Amino acid sequence: MVIPAGVRARLKPDATRPRLDAEYDVRVRALLVEDDATIAEFVVRGLREAGFAVEHAADGDAGLTAATGQPYDVAIVDLMLPKRDGLSLIEELRRRGVTTPVLILSARRSVDDRVRGLQTGGDDYLTKPFAFAELLARVQALMRRASRAPETTTLTVEDLALDLLSRKVTRGGKPIDLRPREFALLEYLMRNAGKVVSKTMILSHVWEYNFDPQTNIVDVLVSRLREKIDRPFEKKLLQTVRGVGYVLRAGE
Repeated sequence: MVIPAGVRARLKPDATRPRLDAEYDVRVRALLVEDDATIAEFVVRGLREAGFAVEHAADGDAGLTAATGQPYDVAIVDLMLPKRDGLSLIEELRRRGVTTPVLILSARRSVDDRVRGLQTGGDDYLTKPFAFAELLARVQALMRRASRAPETTTLTVEDLALDLLSRKVTRGGKPIDLRPREFALLEYLMRNAGKVVSKTMILSHVWEYNFDPQTNIVDVLVSRLREKIDRPFEKKLLQTVRGVGYVLRAGE
């Protein structure tokens, strides 16, 4: 994934910003095996903001040692790795009986490459360049499959309800008309109800940006959504955590 130099600077963690991973339950453990430092930094940062405890290995041998040394809920493995390539790593893990779900990252886009990766023991395949929102969605899907957790079709927070099939939103039984991006933002907030989500996470999920465009589009969208789901009601659900992000939770 080619990231312009100016964007790379904006991907670096801000030491003055509160750490979001402290806000979450970090029992979900992910292993990232990736030798590109820029991609690794970006993915690790995004996963931690999403509530994961992440370990990073920069080559295939280090990835094998980590994956066999302790259990992980999911592994994200690049194919073009030094010391041991990704396919060899996955094949060895399966030979040793390690059943951790594996998401393959690769710049190889051909059908044959994808088939080879899946047949070797990978559970999903994502080509570079990618949007972090898609990577996170695929990781979550792998974990749902592994845990056999059913996917709900209705999300609720207090008296706010969102129907994923009909794409209808109501609060207190009253219908709320949302534009597509407003609906996407509300769905994301409701799936993460009670957890603080950063502007970076919203940009990646709603707009599929993997960098900060240096605009206030997130603030504007949040304001529009708040006007519709909160303003007419006594209890306020969408809250701002200053300097961190936003959270949807039951009114106090």
